[in-house]
Amino acid sequence: MGTFYSKTKNVRKICLMLLAVSMVGFSFTGCGDSGDQNGTSNSKAGETTLEKAKREGYVTIGFANEKPYAYQTVEGELTGEAVEVARTVLENLGIGEMRGVLTEFGSLIPGLQAKRFDMVTAGMFITPERAADVSFANPEYSIGEAIAVKKGNPLDLHSYEDIAEHETATVAIPGGAIEYDYLVAVGVPEDRLVTVPDMPSALAALQAGRVDVITATGPSLQETLDTAGDSDIERVIDFTQPVIDGKSVRGYGATAFRKDDTDFVEAFNKELKRLQDSGELLEIIQPFGFTEEELPGDITVEDVIK
Repeated sequence: MGTFYSKTKNVRKICLMLLAVSMVGFSFTGCGDSGDQNGTSNSKAGETTLEKAKREGYVTIGFANEKPYAYQTVEGELTGEAVEVARTVLENLGIGEMRGVLTEFGSLIPGLQAKRFDMVTAGMFITPERAADVSFANPEYSIGEAIAVKKGNPLDLHSYEDIAEHETATVAIPGGAIEYDYLVAVGVPEDRLVTVPDMPSALAALQAGRVDVITATGPSLQETLDTAGDSDIERVIDFTQPVIDGKSVRGYGATAFRKDDTDFVEAFNKELKRLQDSGELLEIIQPFGFTEEELPGDITVEDVIK
């Protein structure tokens, strides 16, 4: 009886050990295929971002809540120049839904590379430096810069060069914006440049007297001022466009994609060209303060970065 009990006890131990091993194996198998946290778990092997978007019927877009390019209304609707251009293009490609991911401007490219979203629709200027990290579609608009100051323009500033030549003038710029590079290029010391999350924050800094100037592209600045409706803040109308390396600055904005999404960029460009040729592009961007003067013409992304 004692021998039988001992054998039975040993068998039970072996069974328990086998059960434990099988449970551990199951646990590792279950955790090993959970998908990544960037939203790519539903991708099929070898499937491109465009193919996945067409299959699922939606894309995620990164935006920085900057009017008039991309922002959310008080009702939560995602809109803006860049958003509406992309929306029309995507619908023509058979992708009916856009899901926005609000991101600080300076984090848009890192977020795109990290696959937090599929594309950036934020009115982002094409630059050679950015083009080294992402692939831009062709330009959808072209515009110049603008500045705003306290009423009466107390420091008498009418250009970036004026800001550089003034001994104490300080400027607020959204982090990652191209205006920072322009100001440094004309000689504004970096210790007089104040980076902020977005244009509303820049305006708040000007209103509070923490800076003397705010700057952005013309439509963006005007939209910020119109929304605020502050009579103590004014746009400098007789503003002279900055000259960098002997050339007057004029920026070209476009949608950005990851480097490996070449088919997406090609398809986007084809639809964008159709919109411009038909006149629909102007109709889309006009409600956001753009005119025929802001159309990009025949300029391509290659023209801008060369």
